[in-house]
Amino acid sequence: MSTAAATPASTGQVLADLLPASRVRDAALVLGGAALTGLAAQISVPVPGSPVPVTGQTFAALLVGTSLGAGRGFMALALYAVAGIAGVPWFAQGTSGVAPSFGYILGMILASTVVGALARRGADRSVLRMAGTMLVGEAIIYAIGVPYLALATGMSATAAIAAGLTPFLIGDALKAALAMGALPTAWKFANKR
Repeated sequence: MSTAAATPASTGQVLADLLPASRVRDAALVLGGAALTGLAAQISVPVPGSPVPVTGQTFAALLVGTSLGAGRGFMALALYAVAGIAGVPWFAQGTSGVAPSFGYILGMILASTVVGALARRGADRSVLRMAGTMLVGEAIIYAIGVPYLALATGMSATAAIAAGLTPFLIGDALKAALAMGALPTAWKFANKR
């Protein structure tokens, strides 16, 4: 018997893999990930001079990706985006549809996928690796969200960075710190079972 099969926290798994496998489980995880992101988006604080509020949405998107893995993370955030476009009022501040901040949602889809792939390689097992994973995820969200904001509003690149990146750095550092503690701790509890 291999040690990888004997330990529930072996590399190659994400937290969601510790639940008994089934299609029902996967569907519930995807729906739950989308709903968690929608709920977290309602934790929203307007930023003066920016069409983008500070929300819990990015934290949820990265948490969903690392907890569910790349495939389910992608599906959860894609479902979140498609349902929001279709009219479900679960984007920031209870909105739906395509707004100047929609690029961040597109970035969250890709970021959730990437951090999920990194988590499957063990990036969610320690505080230091989790810090790097969160930085990668945040960078992806901004790499798509800020240019989209500039295009959607006609802002210059400098103005889009000032309105869509700079005001969020401290909050994102706090969100990353929460994730850095939460996921490695969850694995420690899982390993004790």
